[in-house]
Amino acid sequence: MWQWLTRRKMLPRGESAPASTAPERRCQAGADELLFDYLEDRYAQTVVLTFQQIEDLLGSGLPEPARLDGGWWLEPVNGTPGGTRAWTLAGRTARPNLQAQTVTFERVS
Repeated sequence: MWQWLTRRKMLPRGESAPASTAPERRCQAGADELLFDYLEDRYAQTVVLTFQQIEDLLGSGLPEPARLDGGWWLEPVNGTPGGTRAWTLAGRTARPNLQAQTVTFERVS
């Protein structure tokens, strides 16, 4: 996008694209990097995924607390052991609907 803006002279000469921290955050996502990539690459403010779609991206099943406890999806507290938190690294919050087995990921403003 920045290259396109530069070519179209929409950016002043000499201005560069902001440095991306996505590679660092992707490394922090660890085994959950495919979920991170998916959420990071979506332009939509809101992304809704089923538990099955999330498991497909993770390559493994969700832990049982993720299916039974909506609090599991909240942003983790430092030092708290937890499962997947790739959405926080991708700049999103998670709002689960346990009955429908879906999670709505909202981009943080």
